[in-house]
Amino acid sequence: MGLRWQDWPSGMVDRLRAGCAIPAHPLALNAKRELDPRRQKALSRYYLAAGSGGLAVGVHTTQFAIRDVGLFEPVLTIAAEAAAEVQSQPVLVAGAIGRTDQALAEARTARALGYHAVLLGLAAFKGASEDEIIAHCRTVAEEMPVFGFYLQPAVGGVPLSAAFWKRFALIENVVAIKIAPFNRYATLDVLRGVLEAGAASRIALYTGNDDHIVGDLLTPFALRVTGCEAPLRIVGGLLGHWSVWTQAAVALQQECAAATGAPIPAALLAKDAQVTEMNAAIFDTANAFAGCIPGCHEVLRRQGLLEGTWCLDPHEQLSPGQAELISAAALHYPELTDDDFVRANLHTWLS
Repeated sequence: MGLRWQDWPSGMVDRLRAGCAIPAHPLALNAKRELDPRRQKALSRYYLAAGSGGLAVGVHTTQFAIRDVGLFEPVLTIAAEAAAEVQSQPVLVAGAIGRTDQALAEARTARALGYHAVLLGLAAFKGASEDEIIAHCRTVAEEMPVFGFYLQPAVGGVPLSAAFWKRFALIENVVAIKIAPFNRYATLDVLRGVLEAGAASRIALYTGNDDHIVGDLLTPFALRVTGCEAPLRIVGGLLGHWSVWTQAAVALQQECAAATGAPIPAALLAKDAQVTEMNAAIFDTANAFAGCIPGCHEVLRRQGLLEGTWCLDPHEQLSPGQAELISAAALHYPELTDDDFVRANLHTWLS
């Protein structure tokens, strides 16, 4: 018998369903492109001190290539060690990718290290039928609670129908879904599927739509079923964007949650465009996301959390002009950064 979300520590599933900010964890390397354990743990400590409700490790922002160089288990271990230092019991989410044998092996590794769920990437199923993909998801869910993941097709995701998401939501050990197709129609497909599965109270909805973060968090998705409206809410985010300026991201998620059910201030609505413009710089949208991971690294390097912007792939670097765009974004929207917070605590996290 595998791990079930009902087995989680008391209160954890309620916190996930209430909504929180979960940063997608970067990889800290030295100039030799080797793991820097001290800075890797400092990043985890930073995210937890900033108020993150969890950590997502072994995901795209961590670089999928960690599996090729034997770093999957070490980086998951470091994050788990940092989580054990705090009393808040953050939700630990591990990326699980590949075909079923690989995803199961990664889920078992994560479970052994004390992780609570896997973020299930489906890019390896490009060209497969939805029946095959559902069978895969059911098999992994027998091992661990599953955080579904709708990745945008532009970066390798598989287009999936509302009917797929209904079948996926019927899997009892699915606890949440990260919605990241960067497409409003596809986002609604996920919501429609969850609604028609009758799973809205069980499955927590998290945005991964970096182009519409604030809008996702503020919108009451009043979809209709059987003649009545059943509003759904996207309650939090699991985002690479939130791996930088994380204290401000936590505050933003909380501000959006507090605005639920009340007239939304125009200034809060305006933050949707501001955050999206910042994301365009960090994620290098001008170059089809080529510099998205180095962009995150660059912010963390400037703050002193990382030593450099190195990735496992030497060709993965900041795009021309990207550093200047990041500087401009920070200058335009200083209230959405947290440089002072990092400066005041960096020595503690690096200790």
